[in-house]
Amino acid sequence: MSRRGCSEDSEARQTLLSSSESEPEEVDSDGGEDILYSSQRTPSHDDQGSAPRRLTYEEAVEEAGFGVFHGLLLLVCGWANASDAVEILCVSFLLPTARCDLQLSSSDMGLLTASIFLGMMVGGYLWGYLADLRGRKRVLIVSLSVNGVFGALASLAPWFWLFLLMRFISGVGVGGSIPVIFSYFSEFLPRLRRGAMISSLATFWMAGNILAAGLAWWVIPASWAHVQLGPLTMQSWRVFVVLCSVPSLSSALLFSLMMPESPKFLMEAGRKKEALHVFRVMFSVNHWRSSQTFPMFGLVTSSPRSQTRVSSQASCCGRLLEMGLAPIRQIFSGPLRSRSFVLLVVFYTISFGYYGLWMWFPELFKRIEDGGSPCANVSRAPQLLNQSSCYPPNTAVYMEGFIVAASNLPGNIFTIFVMDRVGGKTLLSCSLMVSSVSVFFIYMVQTKAGSLVLSCIFSGVSVIGWNALDVVGTELYPTQLRSSALGFFTGVGRVAAIMGNVVFGTLVDSNCAVPILLVSALLLAGGLVALLLPQTKQTDLS
Repeated sequence: MSRRGCSEDSEARQTLLSSSESEPEEVDSDGGEDILYSSQRTPSHDDQGSAPRRLTYEEAVEEAGFGVFHGLLLLVCGWANASDAVEILCVSFLLPTARCDLQLSSSDMGLLTASIFLGMMVGGYLWGYLADLRGRKRVLIVSLSVNGVFGALASLAPWFWLFLLMRFISGVGVGGSIPVIFSYFSEFLPRLRRGAMISSLATFWMAGNILAAGLAWWVIPASWAHVQLGPLTMQSWRVFVVLCSVPSLSSALLFSLMMPESPKFLMEAGRKKEALHVFRVMFSVNHWRSSQTFPMFGLVTSSPRSQTRVSSQASCCGRLLEMGLAPIRQIFSGPLRSRSFVLLVVFYTISFGYYGLWMWFPELFKRIEDGGSPCANVSRAPQLLNQSSCYPPNTAVYMEGFIVAASNLPGNIFTIFVMDRVGGKTLLSCSLMVSSVSVFFIYMVQTKAGSLVLSCIFSGVSVIGWNALDVVGTELYPTQLRSSALGFFTGVGRVAAIMGNVVFGTLVDSNCAVPILLVSALLLAGGLVALLLPQTKQTDLS
């Protein structure tokens, strides 16, 4: 720790602040732990000799109550989660028409779907590290803004390479908001409600799926959605891309205007006055109909500010890389090592399987419009790319995409009611293995209806695995590593998603069976490896 940081901490512990509501007092406990009192007056010897309660983070969250604040928190964080889903999945819905305007081969389409995941890989760890260093809220606002701005700019790109670049930068923003949003959200929740609430947050990904599919179904086939901007013709799919950026931008605005910083982060960062203010806001909103007053208690933080964090603020630019890699060394050492290697495998397998297959669903549905297996007609010579082969768009493709997106609903409802009873580990393992079986039969089925039904089963079951992974991932790591760890593992998942999309793009025209059966095998392997994770059901956040 730097000399200046030590001095500031020492002065803060010895300073007695005003006892007003806006200026809580801070004193030093007998055991050397940091105490911040929430009293509206200075404790006196007249209080029958009783000292204010000293609460840990978990106890303070319980004291703040559970209610309206958490409902608003769920809606704002959920909208951010949905906006990420919209931005990722919009590419898959525009492929059937954009491939003509941008003259895309199957390999080009694979690169395009992979570009956003490449950006997410870069942004995931970068934003996660910054969130652990600077705060969750600030990183969420910036990353969501990057996502929305460059997502909208992509609609104006007249060339494939420029469109690819805009999607990559948009992916950098998405890569920050996905891991950080779950860290941020979990740090406001009481322990006994954490599993169900994180599962509820994860259901908004389904809402984003449905919104993207619904927008595509409404806008892309529409004759009205064509705008002429000088030399650039805004085809309907470009209008669709613009609309898909609105959720991210509106979400960034909501966070900047409404939401506080995570109290857990503030306590770990030594900003105890601000943490107490957040608890007071939570209490006031949750008890808005009650005459209860904010109780008197002290905040106890038993862990000092991370040396990595303080020294990184005072270090020179030449040490930035070393400091940035420090969290990775920590999550792969000591007691965290075994669980980190297991999560590495799980994130890779589920991301390769889910994104590799899901992003190609609209294209596979387009190929089975004449009936048969998705791989039945790969021997046909590829069609020449012209306007007649893409326009007018086949509305059945978007309707089927909407149905598959809506099939997430049963899986999401199931996890909300079962997560806290069964635990994330069991749900994660079982869902991956069932998903593996459904993908295998997608290859085997010979009818369009059968392909659609099995795709819905895959969608509904795999979302259980993602919800379970969201819960398990937030509970396996301490606060100072949580966002960095999730950012790193989501980055690994993006590598897998890139590989999955490139493999599909390369082989879908020549040997379609290989990527589909590979997805089935990887999901099965991931389900078996997930059994090695520790059980985290209703555990305290460290």
